[in-house]
This record gives sequence, structure tokens and C-alpha cells, in this order.
Amino acid sequence: MDSVATPSTLQNFEHIFQHQSDAASILSAVLPELGKQLACDRVFLYLRHPQESRGCSPFCWRRHEEIPLVQDPEWKAEPAELPGEDPMFAAALQARPSIFVEDVEAADATVLNRQFEQENFGHRALIHAHLCDQNQLWGVLQPSVFGHPRKWSEADHEIINYLIPRLTPLVIQYVTETITP
Repeated sequence: MDSVATPSTLQNFEHIFQHQSDAASILSAVLPELGKQLACDRVFLYLRHPQESRGCSPFCWRRHEEIPLVQDPEWKAEPAELPGEDPMFAAALQARPSIFVEDVEAADATVLNRQFEQENFGHRALIHAHLCDQNQLWGVLQPSVFGHPRKWSEADHEIINYLIPRLTPLVIQYVTETITP
């Protein structure tokens, strides 16, 4: 992996932002490009309405079909116990910085709940990118790798930091346009 993101890498994303017509199309197109650029096995978006504490996962890209699908477009109430079970989600709710986990098996319990991650997601390494606006969590972008640890490079951090401010307004738009009563 490069130590810094190349201009052409970021241009690929910029092309998506400029040439897709609506939030859903952009969000759908960004995931496979991100999977390619980060050499990940899966990338999904968890979206939520912060005032209603309801969420869904309408967008998921997988490198191949053996990778578990994390996709459910139906809006559902978030379990009240979720922040207590998932330290990364609790951090996201507090609008803390995104979390880069190199090895789920070796991560500190203050960072993640290993059993929760294994039972619900199955990945070995992940990025938990927090899409927040005015200290409210609207979504989590989650690229991940299966089967082995992954050292996230400076370039990987740059790509995520480039995408967060561009994706957040699109996520807010998508959530406010699609959430059902």
C-alpha cells in the first residue's frame, strides 16, 4: 500500500461525486471503489436517524459471495442496549474520531467487544468511520477485511478522512428522504 493517497485515487472518488445524480447512486458507487482502493473484502454503510434512534444498512459491497452480506434496507429501532454492547458504536454516538482496528482478536476491550464483532460481523480488521454532523451520528462507514489482520496505512487514513465530509451530507439527505414513520 502507498504511504499516502495518490491524486488519482481521490480523483476516482471525485468523479463519482460529480457524475452521479442522487445520494443513493453516489453512496452505492462509492462502496465498491472504496473496497478496491483499500483492498477490503466488504464495505457497508449503516445509516441512522439520530432523533429517532432508528437505522438501516441499505448499501453493502462484497469482494465475493462467501463474505457475509450486511444489508437490510428496512428502518428498525436501534436496540437500547447497543451502546453498552458495542464500544465502537458508543464512541460513534459521542462523535468521537473514527476507529481503525488492525486486529479484532488483539484489540483492547475498551475499543471493541470481540464476541459482538465475531457474532455480528465476522471480520478480522475494520475501519469504523463515523459520519457525524453537529455531534450527531448519522451513519457508520465500515470497510473490513476477513481472515487476517490488516495494518491500515497513512493512505487508508487519508482516503477515509477525505470521504467523511463528502459522504456525511449525502447520508443526511438519504436518511431524511427515505426514513418512514
